[in-house]
Amino acid sequence: MAEILAGIAPIFALILAGHGLKRLNFPGEAFWPDLERLTYYVLFPALLVDSLSAKDLGGLPVALPALALVLAVCAAAGLLFLTRPWLGLTGPAFTSVLQGAIRPNTYVGLSAAAALLGVEGLARAAVALVVLIPLVNTLAVVALNRFGEGDSRPGVLGVLRELAKNPLILSCLAGLALNGLGQRLPFGLSEVAAILGRAALPLGLLAVGAGLRFQLAQTRPLALASVLHLVFLPVLAAGACSLLGVDPVSRLVVVLFTAVPASASSYILARQMGGDADLMAAVITIQTALSALSLPLAAAWLG
Repeated sequence: MAEILAGIAPIFALILAGHGLKRLNFPGEAFWPDLERLTYYVLFPALLVDSLSAKDLGGLPVALPALALVLAVCAAAGLLFLTRPWLGLTGPAFTSVLQGAIRPNTYVGLSAAAALLGVEGLARAAVALVVLIPLVNTLAVVALNRFGEGDSRPGVLGVLRELAKNPLILSCLAGLALNGLGQRLPFGLSEVAAILGRAALPLGLLAVGAGLRFQLAQTRPLALASVLHLVFLPVLAAGACSLLGVDPVSRLVVVLFTAVPASASSYILARQMGGDADLMAAVITIQTALSALSLPLAAAWLG
């Protein structure tokens, strides 16, 4: 347990540092949105392309861990959709609970996998993203289209277009394609990607901390989203891995990705598509704080 805490503690130290710097207004209000864009569009794609193209993925299990993730996420989302009439939530609040229950913070998940499992963990986590990002985004948009307020709702083609432009998905696919061809990026770009990638995790975690918003929100939906995401979803994922016979290392990666807090981009989606943005901000903040417990406990449980 001490080794697990030592590996995960720096993740939350960086998140706290980001929040502290934002509170101190350093280096300035305009810096943080630019940092978010830099990490999302440049640094994390560089990290994913570099880690996937450089790692020997020949013996890496893919199908069963991916299926375990799909089963766990779909089971949690399905339970929410089926019980929605009895939850007593408004449509927008329901969409924020759903997002809070299934959408993982990519930065925290990749950081945890890298901290506990090194380069191999990072590669396995990157492969998981290829399945997880389209799935959770599609489920979130379906819910917001049905239960959100306002007119800004893309149809099916709009969702597919957004997924096709997602830089994390594109970089994972590019890294896998290079790996399958036995190639690295040409003209010294592999070294450039490696250098940029080393900045992705620390700067991404600082941005996570800067985005936290401590504010009051409805207690019941906040608790529901947090219990579903940080307790129920990891248990579902571990059960699916056991049923499918997933190897221990892949199982740890799968469960880590279900024990991380909700994605910060959930707030943006809620605001754009008529969800309860205030509730979503509170869910992200509370889950980020609680995941300081859920992540090491999940790792110790499976370790």
